[in-house]
Amino acid sequence: MKMRLSAGAALLLAFPLTSLGAGDWTQFRGPSGNGISPEIGTPTRLDPARSIAWKVALPGRGLSSPIVVAERLFLTCASGPRQDRLHLFCFSTRDGKRLWERQFWATGRTMTQSKTCVAAPSPATDGRRIFALFSSNDLFCVDLDGNLLWLRGLTRDYPNASNSLGMASSLLVVGDTVIAQIENDSDSFAAGLDAATGVNRWRIERPKSANWVTPVLVGELGAGRPIVALQSSKGVQLVEASNGRVAGSYDATAATIPSSCAGGGVVYVPCNGITALRAAGEGQAVQKLWEAKTLRPQTASPMLIGNRLFVATGAGMLICADARTGEKVWQLRLKGPFSASPVAATNHAYLINEKGFLQVVDINPEAKEGRLVGELTLEPTILSTPAIAGGALYIRNDSTLWKIAGG
Repeated sequence: MKMRLSAGAALLLAFPLTSLGAGDWTQFRGPSGNGISPEIGTPTRLDPARSIAWKVALPGRGLSSPIVVAERLFLTCASGPRQDRLHLFCFSTRDGKRLWERQFWATGRTMTQSKTCVAAPSPATDGRRIFALFSSNDLFCVDLDGNLLWLRGLTRDYPNASNSLGMASSLLVVGDTVIAQIENDSDSFAAGLDAATGVNRWRIERPKSANWVTPVLVGELGAGRPIVALQSSKGVQLVEASNGRVAGSYDATAATIPSSCAGGGVVYVPCNGITALRAAGEGQAVQKLWEAKTLRPQTASPMLIGNRLFVATGAGMLICADARTGEKVWQLRLKGPFSASPVAATNHAYLINEKGFLQVVDINPEAKEGRLVGELTLEPTILSTPAIAGGALYIRNDSTLWKIAGG
C-alpha cells in the first residue's frame, strides 16, 4: 500500500465558506458529507401518533436522499415500467405541499439491479441551484423555482459509461464546481462541471471498475484550493476541486459502496475496516494514521462527529471509535440490517434499517456508552439515508416521504 502526495501540497484544516443557511441539508449525508447536522431540537423519543408531522405519496422508486434549502425539500424519483420517467420534486417542509415538479425522459441506460433504481444518486445544491443526477447519467440543473438552467446527457457524451447494476454515486458541489464520479467497468471517469453551464471544467480517467461511492470534501491546499477524495477499489485519490489536478493518492483495496468521511484534514476510508489518512503538511510525507480492521461498514457510510467515528456494521452493530486512534469506545446492538447511512444531531444518532424501523441512539460524549432512546416503525423497505433540517428528520422510500418531528 502506498500513499503519495504531489510536491508542495499542504493540507490545511479549513473548509471553504458558503452562503448556505446553517440548517440546510445540501447533499448526501448533509453539508459536511459526514452525516451530521448543527440542528437542535430534533425528535428523540418517538411516538407513532405524534412524531409523524406529515407524509406524502411519491409516484416512483427512489433511493436518493432528500436535500433541504430554506424550508424547501428537493427529491428525485423514477417511474414507468423502465424507470425512464425522471422526476424532480420540491415540497414545502412546513406542510408537505408539493410546490412544483419537473419531469424528464431518461436518455441513458435505465437497467439496474433489483435492490437499487434509477433515482439512486442524491441531488445536491449550492443554495441557488439544484443539481440532480440519475443512474441513467442524466444530469439536470434547475433554480429553486424549478426553472431548467441546463442539462447533460452524460451517456450521450460518453456512451460506454454505464453498467448493468446501475449507478449510485451522488454529486458533490464545491464552490462553482459540481463533481461527479461516473465509475464503471468501461469508460470510467470523474468530472468537475461548471455549476453555471454544465460544461466540463476537467475530466480525469478513473479505475475501470463498478463503483457507487460519493466524493467527499477533505480540506484545502495552500491558497484556498479545495481538494476532494475520490475513493475506489484501487484506493483513494486526492484531487483539486477546481481543476482535477491529482494532489495525492493511496493505493489499497477500498470499498465500493460505503463512502469515506473527512474532518480536520483526515480522511476515514472504508479500507481494511477503516483506514485514517492525513497529509501532514508542506514537504512532509502523507501519513496513514491508523488502520482498524474491526470497524467494518458494509453498506452504510461511517459518520464523523468531532473526535468520534461511528460505524454501522452489516451485523446491526453501531460502533463508536476514537477518531484519533481507531480504538473502539463502545458498541451497541441494534436491529439491522442497514443500507441507509447514520445521521446525527443534538447528540443523537438516527439509524433506519431496511425494514423501515427507525432507532434513535443517545450518543452524548459524556456517557460511557450509547443508549437506545427512541423507536418508530415506518413502511418497508427503506434504503435511503435520512436528511435533517429545521429540527426534523426527513425519510423516504419508493412510495412515501415522511417528516418526523416533535418529541
